[in-house]
Amino acid sequence: MEPASGLRLDHNHHLSLREFPYIIRWRDDRCKRCGKCTAVCPVKAIEATVKVQRLVKSEGPVPTPAAVRNITHIVEQVTDMERYCTGCGTCTLVCPNEAIEPEFNPQNKFLHYKNKGGDGYKRGGRRNDPALSTLDRLKFTRISMLTDPALDAGRHEFRVRSLLGRILPPEDLPLKLVNGKLTVDKAGIFIPPVREIFPIMIGSMSIGALSPPMWEGLAMGVAYLNEVEGLPVVMCSGEGGMSPRLLRSKYLKYFIIQIASGYFGWDEIVHALPHMVEDPAAIEIKYGQGAKPGDGGLLMAQKVLKLIAKIRGVPQFVDLASPPTHQTKYSIEEAVAKMIQSMSMAFGFRVPVYPKISGTKTARAVLNNLARNPYAAALCIDGEDGGTGAAYNVSMDKMGHPIASNLRECYLDLVRQGKQNELPLIAAGGIGKKGNLAANAAALIMLGASGVAIGKYIMQAAADCFGDEYNRCNLCNTGKCPRGITTQDPKLYRRLDSDRVAERVVEVFKAADVELRKLFAPMGRSTELPIGMSDGLSIDDPAMAERLGINYAC
Repeated sequence: MEPASGLRLDHNHHLSLREFPYIIRWRDDRCKRCGKCTAVCPVKAIEATVKVQRLVKSEGPVPTPAAVRNITHIVEQVTDMERYCTGCGTCTLVCPNEAIEPEFNPQNKFLHYKNKGGDGYKRGGRRNDPALSTLDRLKFTRISMLTDPALDAGRHEFRVRSLLGRILPPEDLPLKLVNGKLTVDKAGIFIPPVREIFPIMIGSMSIGALSPPMWEGLAMGVAYLNEVEGLPVVMCSGEGGMSPRLLRSKYLKYFIIQIASGYFGWDEIVHALPHMVEDPAAIEIKYGQGAKPGDGGLLMAQKVLKLIAKIRGVPQFVDLASPPTHQTKYSIEEAVAKMIQSMSMAFGFRVPVYPKISGTKTARAVLNNLARNPYAAALCIDGEDGGTGAAYNVSMDKMGHPIASNLRECYLDLVRQGKQNELPLIAAGGIGKKGNLAANAAALIMLGASGVAIGKYIMQAAADCFGDEYNRCNLCNTGKCPRGITTQDPKLYRRLDSDRVAERVVEVFKAADVELRKLFAPMGRSTELPIGMSDGLSIDDPAMAERLGINYAC
């Protein structure tokens, strides 16, 4: 029986396009019906169909009105929530006549409906928060008026470098004064391994989360920066192991190997240990991600194809979920102590080993435990704006701690203990969110970081990632990345040129090096990083200034 309004009951449960995050604007007058847009759409949100138009015409010498039906071919957006438009704009890229374009719909009710089957909405990308971050509001206001003009970054040669590794206090250094000469006495003294690195590193993005051409492009770019440009940039492997060929190559020294609670890929790494011609730059033990604190990693089954299954030692097409914590340990204190010690022993105490944790109010507890551990090389804190390959939307948007204040309170805790120069802090999560990579990195360094890690920024800068903070694209978890960055589908990742990615990686870091010198030179800092030099920062919000312990300026 038809309802009184004439709307059938099944139609009453259909969604209108107004509920969707992006509405596709299609121009009938420009479209030449080539079919390119429907062919490249990664989620099949548009389809070619036909439309019947009923027109009333009056023609001839005696114009009697008559109904005429025309059949036209059109491109139509589907209203199936499982095939919603993500706004990636791939259709616009391939359209020869600019006849189609997705438009953001600020009145959408997307999250009301994206929970089919009783499962929360999972996505990749980064937190959907277009507001200006704290980092982008910080200004550098301490400029030395008596600085030697030679410190101008364009003329003065100085190196922007940081140290990764536990730094011994002066009284513990194995130095002795014998007959007026300074000698080194290493007998009975453990000297922690330390690496000199560029203060901006590429954060943990695994083989599996990234496509083979993307990971290869990043690796080639890092090797070129070290070997040719003399910039000691390092890159973290992420969870999931590494290529056996890379593990046995001389380029391993530019990579940080990550071990996480799933231990994926570590069987291959352990077997490669006797054949390694170089030690890795460091070992990172992952306990948490800023984008989903308290949750384990997840590589969805769609991305576990043959190559990834082989590297990780698992069957194909199964979800690879890491536990929320290392299951063989009972507490974070025990986990940190035992994992750091065992990893240090595995590499003969030659490699810095440090944990990576989520930015939370409990970060200081972990830090205080590390400060007493002589084998702990650093602490990486990943703030709430960090990206992820797959996470529940509610975790990404509603959980976590901003990196600026979390890092600052940890650094001030080290200052109170007199250990601010011993244990390096690495900050991550939302750096370069608005494109200000060098400025954000410099601000975090002056708040107390010895280095910063970037992920989403390098994906956008080196591979033209579509994702943004308006829920655009964010298909990283599904394996349908239209750019070929985060997919294991050969049809999609063949769109990505690894040589071009490597070229852009080099350009990004060379530019960041110049910009960091442009920021630090006017402060008179040319020989060392201004770590913790917070008197050089100001902000236009008195509450933020008080929270960070910096100047308020308006």
